Amino acid sequence: MPTILVIEDDSAIRRGVTDALRFSGYEVLEAAEGIAGMEQAQKASFDLMLLDLVLPNHNGFEILRALREHRPGTPVIILSARGEEADRVKGLKLGADDYVVKPFSVRELLARVEAVLRRSPERPKQVQQIPFPAGTADLERMEIRFTDGGRDELSDRECGLIEYLAAHRGRAISREELLRRVWRIEPRQMETRTIDMHIANLRAKLRDNGSEPKFLLTVRGKGYMLSSDP
Repeated sequence: MPTILVIEDDSAIRRGVTDALRFSGYEVLEAAEGIAGMEQAQKASFDLMLLDLVLPNHNGFEILRALREHRPGTPVIILSARGEEADRVKGLKLGADDYVVKPFSVRELLARVEAVLRRSPERPKQVQQIPFPAGTADLERMEIRFTDGGRDELSDRECGLIEYLAAHRGRAISREELLRRVWRIEPRQMETRTIDMHIANLRAKLRDNGSEPKFLLTVRGKGYMLSSDP
């Protein structure tokens, strides 16, 4: 099931929303103020954010702005007592997918969550078996099985790297995005050269020619992507 990040400073509302989401089968992350919300928005792995506008330390507009800069495709529903048209327009212009004014019913919120997730184009699909020219990468077993009978192990990081690239096939993924989404750190905390070294090691394990790769491709000036034709 999808994971939903709830950023809401009113403890009663937050508890009601998170309980309803968990009862409906969703995985839930939560933050009660702006600093924790900003950190989770940029580092945590989730499929949808429910975001209050009025928060201590960072307001919802600041968090939404940061999210759109780092992860432009992640859907957001704003939860706020502010019902003024100007705030709704501002939130939508910043990239929010929907806007729910408090007080709201749990049934309405869940319906909106389902609708936004259903139409979200960048919601990654879970992949466990990834075919490539020389065999198959099995992420559940953390191993590579070759068509000639050979096997090799995959590290946690290598599994995360190939899984993220496979979930976003057809799009070049920047080194900075890989650091944020797979390593869970900000690019300023680590050299992006780390990504290049892991890509080179992964290509070697996949038997993908480093000088002329056919599967794990380099997109000049943009980053890396998996070939759409295994």
